Amino acid sequence: MKHKVGADASLLLVALIWGATFVIVQQAISFLEPLTFNGIRFFFAFLLLLVWLLLFERQQLKQLNLKVILSGSFIGLWLFTGYAFQTVGLLYTTSSKAGFITGLSVILVPVLSLIFLKHRPSMNAILGVLVATIGLYLLTMTGITSFNIGDGLVFFCAIGFALHIIFTGKFSASFPSLLLTIVQVVTVSVLSFLFAFFYENWQLAFQTEVLQQREVMVALIITSVFATALAFFAQTNFQKYTTPTRVALIFAMEPVFAAITAFIWADERLSTSALFGCLLIFVGMIFAELPKKTRLSIKPKTLN
Repeated sequence: MKHKVGADASLLLVALIWGATFVIVQQAISFLEPLTFNGIRFFFAFLLLLVWLLLFERQQLKQLNLKVILSGSFIGLWLFTGYAFQTVGLLYTTSSKAGFITGLSVILVPVLSLIFLKHRPSMNAILGVLVATIGLYLLTMTGITSFNIGDGLVFFCAIGFALHIIFTGKFSASFPSLLLTIVQVVTVSVLSFLFAFFYENWQLAFQTEVLQQREVMVALIITSVFATALAFFAQTNFQKYTTPTRVALIFAMEPVFAAITAFIWADERLSTSALFGCLLIFVGMIFAELPKKTRLSIKPKTLN
């Protein structure tokens, strides 16, 4: 029970970090293109985790083998898929629709968990997912527009993030958390640089005037350390103590924290429906935390 509470609290902190850094990432990618930014961000996180491994967790190197590398790369592939499809999809759709469709991973996780891991979610978790999804809609969807190619691309992003949650849960209990995190982080970095080379103006990463922009430097430092190295290590380390569906519900709080941060730092106002959506997402997360009802077994009386 103690592990479960600690895991949920740590994952909620991860959602807070991701939500709080949304604004600074938006500012940074106005100077440095998204895949290039992610390549640098994940590479810096890789270096930080590698230094920590060599200085304080060197004994884990004895457990580095092909299975760890393949498992970490597999998880990293789905994480990169989520980021890549979201980035490209945002070129064709609105950020509000992208936020809602990305959040649909909260529905996809229990469905895909049932398919791949044979994990059947509890009734409380199902109710929590439904309530949180309605909350996501109210929080992110400011208007109804027709479905377009960008929406389809972002839906693949939601699948990528959902599979990342599922397989992180599957492999995190079998391998050292730090090693698994390092492999997945460097996988995202390599794939981001590779696709940036073909589809972006990656040369900006080598222009001093771009890297010295305050928005870029602040975003790279904060996201590399907190939103990547620490966040993904925490997810990999603590997900073994909870279920993928609960993790998805906790991560559904990310847009709530993003909205709160935007209100505080960017003076963005929230509508009444958005505020109600935030409340529903929180209620949905609480639903999943409620204990299962236990049936009272009534034993028939016996004659003495």
